[in-house]
Amino acid sequence: MNPKNPELKEIIIYTDGGSRGNPGPAAIGGIIKDSQGKTIHKFGKKIGIATNNVAEYQALIFAATWLIKNKSKLGSLKSYHFFLDSALVVNQLNGLWKVKNSNMRQQIICIRQLEADLRLPIKYTAISREKNIQADTLLNQALNKQ
Repeated sequence: MNPKNPELKEIIIYTDGGSRGNPGPAAIGGIIKDSQGKTIHKFGKKIGIATNNVAEYQALIFAATWLIKNKSKLGSLKSYHFFLDSALVVNQLNGLWKVKNSNMRQQIICIRQLEADLRLPIKYTAISREKNIQADTLLNQALNKQ
C-alpha cells in the first residue's frame, strides 16, 4: 500500500504458459489478484501449437490485455507486479538477457505496447514453479480439455 494514499493498490498477476512438445499443443493460464490477495480474474485457454517460451509470453500478453480492458473497474492503482516461472521471459523483459529470436522480439514489442497502455509501473519477478501452481493448474486444465 502507498502510505500517502492507502486506497492506491498494486495488482498481482501470476501467469504461466506451456506446451506438450516443444513446439506442441499449448495453453496459457493466469490469476489476477488485488493487493489483499483476493482473486479478481483467472483464465486458462488453449492457444494452438506453440513453444513453451511463446506460451509464456502469450500468457503475459493475455493478462495485460485483460488489465487494460478492465482498468476502470480496478479502482485506484499504483502498480502491476507480474510473477512468472520463466527466468528467460523475466530476464528478457527486465533487459538482463539479449533477445536473439525474432519471434521473441515480436512478443516483447507487443508487451512494450501493452505496458505503455497500462500507464503505471510494472515489475516482473521470476518465481519457482511451486509458487506458480495456480496459473500452472489453469493452463493444464485447458490443455486437458478435449
